Amino acid sequence: MTATQSPNGLHSLSPHLVCGGAAEAIAFYKKAFAAEELVRLPGPGGKLMHACLRINGSSVMLVDEIPAMGVRGPKSLQGTPVTIHLVVDDADATAARAVEAGAIVVMPVADQFWGDRYGIVEDPFGHRWSIATPQRTMTAAEMAEAARNAMCSGARAN
Repeated sequence: MTATQSPNGLHSLSPHLVCGGAAEAIAFYKKAFAAEELVRLPGPGGKLMHACLRINGSSVMLVDEIPAMGVRGPKSLQGTPVTIHLVVDDADATAARAVEAGAIVVMPVADQFWGDRYGIVEDPFGHRWSIATPQRTMTAAEMAEAARNAMCSGARAN
């Protein structure tokens, strides 16, 4: 097996989320994103040492916070610079399901200049998820022009 061949259907690049309440996060991801639980390894005191889910065909690993070891999630760190991008068939329905499960809307789902229907939610554990449904394929030149138009119209609106 090479380094890029991973066992159990894992991809060679998978997010590994630290959650204050990983078991609750698993329940949320099942409800919000139809996650399938693959592995759950409990540790001392009921905390999870490791868990792995499959969301939309990709693996997402989780662990409970361990502050004594410097392992902290976004809530403990007071934010995150990372957004997990999720491509789905229906961004509106997926975002609505996430909100119903407990997420908050950071950016409402709307048509975007780059061709996606796109929005961002933050889950109850502080992780941000961009949710996108591709609507049209654009060339690099078309996207650059659409970006210029979007930025210029935004500058005029201010």
